[in-house]
Amino acid sequence: MSGRFLIEGSEDARVTILLAHGAGAPMDSASMTAAAKALSAKGFRLARFEFDYMAARRSSGDRKPPPRAETLNPAYKAAVAELGAKGPLIIGGKSMGGRVASMVADELYSEGRIAGLLCLGYPFHPPGKPEQLRTGHLQGLKTPALICQGTRDEFGTREEVPGYDLSGSIEILWLEDGDHDLKPRKKISGFSTADHLAPMAEAVLAWTARLKL
Repeated sequence: MSGRFLIEGSEDARVTILLAHGAGAPMDSASMTAAAKALSAKGFRLARFEFDYMAARRSSGDRKPPPRAETLNPAYKAAVAELGAKGPLIIGGKSMGGRVASMVADELYSEGRIAGLLCLGYPFHPPGKPEQLRTGHLQGLKTPALICQGTRDEFGTREEVPGYDLSGSIEILWLEDGDHDLKPRKKISGFSTADHLAPMAEAVLAWTARLKL
C-alpha cells in the first residue's frame, strides 16, 4: 500500500495501469487481486484505488448504494493526478470502475496524460435490462481501449455486444465461459480463473505493444 493506492510491480516498469473497483466490491476483492497479480506478472506496474464511498465502508460498515457512476468522474481524474505516473499510463477498472474510467478517458487522452483504457468486465447494461445500454459515450471514443469480457457476463454477453454501436478504437477480448468477474465454471468449461487471467494479461501486453507509448 502506498498512501491511497495498492501498488504491485516494479517502479521501473515501462507501463503503469491504474484500476478502480466495481460498484459493490473493494479494490482488494478476490477478482481484482487476481487480475492485478496476473498483469504485474507480465511486467506492468499496477495501482489500485478506491472511491470515497467504498473507502468509507471500511470504517463505518455503511452499505448504502454507490453514487451514480458519472458523479465519480472528478474522483477518477484526481486519482490520476495524485498517482503521478512517470511513464505511459493506462486507466481502467473492474465493472463500474472501468465505466467511470471510460467517461474521463478522452479528456485525459487528448491532454496526453494517458495512453489507453482497460476495462475488466464492462457493464454494458444492468443485469436483466438489455435495453438500458450504457454505451452512448463509447460510440465516439477516441482513446485506444481493450475490454476483457466473459462470454456469459450478465452485463453484456458475447451474443449481445457485437450488435452494439461501438467506436473502432475499442477491442474486445472474449474469455470463454467467463462471468462478470471473468471467472469460468470449471466443471463446465474445464478452465480455472488462472487459465483465463494468464492469457488475458498476455493479450493486454500485446495490446499495449501496439499503442503509441
